[in-house]
Amino acid sequence: MECGDSFRGRSDKKFCCDQCRNTYNNRCTQESNGFIRGINHILRKNRKILEELIPGDVVKVNKRKLYEKGFNFEFTTSTITAKDGRMYSFCYEFGYVMLNEEQCQLVKRTDREDEWFI
Repeated sequence: MECGDSFRGRSDKKFCCDQCRNTYNNRCTQESNGFIRGINHILRKNRKILEELIPGDVVKVNKRKLYEKGFNFEFTTSTITAKDGRMYSFCYEFGYVMLNEEQCQLVKRTDREDEWFI
């Protein structure tokens, strides 16, 4: 099915060798894997930006600063609603909440997150 070479073996055999079988299967899944790789790249970049900007557990930054570094607000790994009703968006353990149109509060999830999340 991959190289077109003839081969011997079982009557239901489709590939001449493991390399041709792997090449064929990799080619068939390449399109969907490429999509997933693209999303994972964005999420890793978002996480790295948040990690660089958070010196401790919490910090306030201008939303423009995140945009300048290439942060993509459309991609997160989870959202959590705090006891005060604010919605926190996370890229793995690093997250943010919009304080107003220009300011974000960046946070790092810890084991004591149940103190301020529902």
